[in-house]
Amino acid sequence: MNYSYLHRLYTRRAELEAKLELYEARSCFGDEEIDDGTDQELRERISEVSAEIESLEHSGAS
Repeated sequence: MNYSYLHRLYTRRAELEAKLELYEARSCFGDEEIDDGTDQELRERISEVSAEIESLEHSGAS
């Protein structure tokens, strides 16, 4: 298993989750709700990275 690649995926997922949290927190700072699809795009990317992580973890466990 390529642990450095897996580590980069974990890091990337954490970055995407942090961006999503900041995007969702905009309302706390008085920013108006803008539905530009950014939150959905971030959720999709997080899901893709999570699926890749799961795949790598399961292939390494075999």
